[in-house]
Amino acid sequence: MKISCLRSDLQTAISNVSRAVSSKSTIPALEGVLVKAYGDKLNISGYNLEIGITTDIEATIKEEGEIVISARLFFDIVRNLPEEILTIETDDRLVIYIQCGAADYKITGMSSVEYPDLPAFEQTDGINLSSKTLREMIRQTVYAVSENTAKPIYTGSLYEIENSVLTIVAIDGYRMAVRRENVTSDSETSFIVPGKTQLEILKLLSDDEEPVDIIIGQRHITFKVKNYRVISRLIEGIFIDYKTTIPSVAKTEVVINVKRLTNSVERMSLMNNERMQSPVRCKFLGDEIRFSCASAVGSASDTIGVTVAGDNVEIGFNNRYMLDALKNVDTDEVKLELNGPISPIVIKPVQGDNFVSIVVPMRLANEG
Repeated sequence: MKISCLRSDLQTAISNVSRAVSSKSTIPALEGVLVKAYGDKLNISGYNLEIGITTDIEATIKEEGEIVISARLFFDIVRNLPEEILTIETDDRLVIYIQCGAADYKITGMSSVEYPDLPAFEQTDGINLSSKTLREMIRQTVYAVSENTAKPIYTGSLYEIENSVLTIVAIDGYRMAVRRENVTSDSETSFIVPGKTQLEILKLLSDDEEPVDIIIGQRHITFKVKNYRVISRLIEGIFIDYKTTIPSVAKTEVVINVKRLTNSVERMSLMNNERMQSPVRCKFLGDEIRFSCASAVGSASDTIGVTVAGDNVEIGFNNRYMLDALKNVDTDEVKLELNGPISPIVIKPVQGDNFVSIVVPMRLANEG
């Protein structure tokens, strides 16, 4: 193999695909990136047997070929090169020569034969939406994906396409996030995408209208984002019927400014830390909400003046779960719906239903 390309293009590509590279693997080749030079493109791939990221960059190909290069070493070398044009050459002994300006490197590579093939699958369905829309949908739900591998099904988000609406649902047993968006699709399908895959996709998505293609298979999925392809396994299993977990009635309703509510919860959060999580006590009264939090650190209280419609209620919640929900809404105001002290807190837009967040209450100890 003998190629030349722009250092900046190569650095960006290695940085992005390396997020799918294993940091430590029983297969040494998986700690590297697979570099293929054919035609007028240089293809670079990273793969950890669960998720693969691959991309093409422009290059001048003088001799075609492929080789596996240590991802960390390759990136460190490329980002420290002195000029913009670099050349890479390999020989039959799998030695890699990298030259740029006055800098020369000679490192050892691995045979591409040792690199597992990225999954190839037959497309069963597909959908197309803008980068901005998908970015917002993932951002507003992925925080609620479970980190508990005892129930693998909830370490991913449910993607459901029904009646030309795409719904993404994440749930971890303590909170739930639902985000809906109208799409151009006649499909009626559902599948579960791992949370880790979505976090990697989120890093590639931009806040523009550029289209993203989602190619769906029986056990795998591909997201085409700009010149990147993210290939991931799907999680198999039965997801909870999330629609039945959303309370259908509300005895107490409040429309409130998101920033005011967030600031009050953050003030209560100062009484908590990673080792102790005391509930934030919240009293919804006729014309105000009273907050308090008591822990071994001390106690705090705060009040927000706001119109509370319906029954007075006292409820406790985990401050971090509430803040995660509030920080991921995209409206200035939200509606809080409650159905008593032990029913979930529902957070939704004042108008419409394009997002719903649910926070399960914490049991309160009786005050002295």
